[in-house]
Amino acid sequence: MYNKIILDNGLRIVTEHIPYVKSVSIGIWVEAGSRKENIENNGVSHFIEHMLFKGTKNRTAKEIAENIDNIGGQINAFTSKECTCYYAKVLDNHIDVAIDVLSDMLFNSLFDEEEMAKEKSVVYEEIKMYEDSPEDLVHDLFSQTIFNKNSLSLPILGSSESLEKITRESLINYYESFYIPSNTVISIAGNFDLNNTIDLIKEHFSKWEPKKSLIERYEKPIIYHNISKKKKDIEQLHFCLGTEGIPQGQDELYALLILNNIFGGSMSSRLFQDIREDKGLVYSIYSYPSSYKDSGIFTIYAGLNPDNFIEVIDIIMENINIIKKNYLSEEEIYRSKEQLKGNYILGLESTSSRMTSMGKSELLFGKVISPLEIANKIDKIELKDIINVVNRIFDKSKYNIAYVGKFHNEKEIDNKLKRLLLK
Repeated sequence: MYNKIILDNGLRIVTEHIPYVKSVSIGIWVEAGSRKENIENNGVSHFIEHMLFKGTKNRTAKEIAENIDNIGGQINAFTSKECTCYYAKVLDNHIDVAIDVLSDMLFNSLFDEEEMAKEKSVVYEEIKMYEDSPEDLVHDLFSQTIFNKNSLSLPILGSSESLEKITRESLINYYESFYIPSNTVISIAGNFDLNNTIDLIKEHFSKWEPKKSLIERYEKPIIYHNISKKKKDIEQLHFCLGTEGIPQGQDELYALLILNNIFGGSMSSRLFQDIREDKGLVYSIYSYPSSYKDSGIFTIYAGLNPDNFIEVIDIIMENINIIKKNYLSEEEIYRSKEQLKGNYILGLESTSSRMTSMGKSELLFGKVISPLEIANKIDKIELKDIINVVNRIFDKSKYNIAYVGKFHNEKEIDNKLKRLLLK
């Protein structure tokens, strides 16, 4: 059973009571990600995430970890393009400890300059690790390519140059601008007493003063038609080919998810079976949609021998043209729906995944959609809905490609790519 409560200061609390488990997961979701940054402070959202674990007025960094470890719990955080989440999973009788530790991190972090210097070194290494991972690197390059100069193009980690520019003052200014009640959701799933838990949250969060966010609306990206590349001395070539997708909250997204399952989203998909299994031209190939508040992209990724690059792009385009011409069979659509519902329901079998589903949904489009509602939305999708999405997604004027690896004759490659993507 879902509950939603809004405190007087604007803080939203969404809960799901699951009486048959012995755990509870708590997440503090803040709408502060790389999309709210600029080229100068890029990486500050992720850096704040790190710094909240580096000590408070009440606890050292070690004590933050120990307080959760000592009760057999888990605590962690992550930053995305549109939000940051701090979360803990504990046994149900230790929910008070989790709330106390998370609120202490949120309100009492020291942002000590000496700790900041040490943590910058950690993030520099994280950036280098991404640079050394071509599969990760090509996805960042693709975001920069398809979103051009929009803030959605910015990497979540930032760059070494932008990280160097972050000072304690600029970090606190950003923190105070976006870490505000109206920009935050607390999501709780598991076995807990609702009234006692709400009282605990009020005790820790009700004095949080409301403030208006600096950025109320994002600038919607314009999808252009671009090719980007980066040379790296590696054996494989990695590429992302993609186009405009579907924003969050639109029912067309379910049609896209059904299409993606059939096209490239699983081992039984057309791309995997055709290009990897039947022809053996790639080691890895898959497709997936990414959805944001007012935008989305649809991406195809592959890692392969550079000699097979153009041939694989050609086969992908052939598969796209077949779908645009013949669409999908009713049997394929039925199987994809069942696969999609099964994966979704199985993915909600932990309190952590339920907490994540609720928190992200409430934060980014203001409501919690139940698993039953989602299953019903999937079931309602018809062939005509998928045809509309096929025609909307596979738009030649919005194809973008980014590739990373060891290659020669760049102009020749780019000319071949342009011919394939536009023909």
